[in-house]
Amino acid sequence: MALQVGIVGLPNVGKSTLFNAITSGKAEAANYPFCTIDPNVGVVTVPDIRLDQITQFVKPQSVVPTTIEFVDIAGIVKGASQGEGLGNQFLGHIKQTDAIVHVVRCFDDPNVIHVAGSVDPLRDMDIINTELMLADYDTAEKKLKRVEKLAKGSSDSKVKMELDVTQRIHQALGQGRPARSVVLNELEAPFALDMHLLTSKPVLYACNVSDTDFAAGGNDWVKAVEKRASEENNKTITICSAMEAEIAQLAPEERIEFLSSMNATEPGLNRLIREAYALLGLATYFTAGEKEVRAWTIKVGSSAPQAAGVIHTDFEKGFIRAEAYHCEELFSLKSEAAVKEAGKYRSEGKTYIVKDGDILFFKFNV
Repeated sequence: MALQVGIVGLPNVGKSTLFNAITSGKAEAANYPFCTIDPNVGVVTVPDIRLDQITQFVKPQSVVPTTIEFVDIAGIVKGASQGEGLGNQFLGHIKQTDAIVHVVRCFDDPNVIHVAGSVDPLRDMDIINTELMLADYDTAEKKLKRVEKLAKGSSDSKVKMELDVTQRIHQALGQGRPARSVVLNELEAPFALDMHLLTSKPVLYACNVSDTDFAAGGNDWVKAVEKRASEENNKTITICSAMEAEIAQLAPEERIEFLSSMNATEPGLNRLIREAYALLGLATYFTAGEKEVRAWTIKVGSSAPQAAGVIHTDFEKGFIRAEAYHCEELFSLKSEAAVKEAGKYRSEGKTYIVKDGDILFFKFNV
């Protein structure tokens, strides 16, 4: 399943414009609140120059990149967790996502209405984060009541652990702290994961600026967002949704010239995906042969059998070994045969930790 990222923010901050640009979708992007009613979902390929470079030497019949799925919901307003502006309905659409991109308006434009009447990124961030926490508090409270009933008279250690985890999360949310602030061990984490809490997901703040401020490297509003994000242990990225929309309409050869004129080397989509991968601790490995060159997404620190399991569970169950070399070795030596001659072609066992950029061929027996 594709990595799924939810896009949130107040109305008219540039969410749907950004979504349209990165997915070439058709989300309506009008100048009034609640323009987006149903969630917009777009699946895009993950840009990875290494995939293109590998095909130059392997010459496959087909190339399959990894994908990422973006879910754009309607703008959230104060009171959304209580149903204001159909908020609860909207928030439900992103419960299953892996991470959240929180678009923050860092531009001033009298022609684009701001739902709060003025541009204030920190206030806007507080509104969204409060609504997400209130929605989670409601979820945790309902879960707590159910688990308390189960725990009465039960001697099951798992039920008692679930109760403890739920109580701690419920208490944190009641104190105005996100669910991710509750430290859980490996045994406890699955109980929190099962709740699909919005504030347990990692957040990337996307500062949406004007094209002028983007070319200048940002503005004071961006600096304020960066400071707040740092305090939260979250990350930021500066984008210009309007510029991304223009780039999406250009032919590939025209994009390079346009990006250069804006002091950029790549579209915001590339940076957005790269930051999303870093946020979730993800890496990419490749399989390469005459039939197909393909990119696969794994968690950083995955063992060879776990990486094999991404292709098929049978590969992990019956794992014997992985024949491995790094893509940079292929780029340097120009062919797999040359990699072997140079002694760079390795046979790795079950304890091998796959590196980002590895090219693997699995041996298994089921």
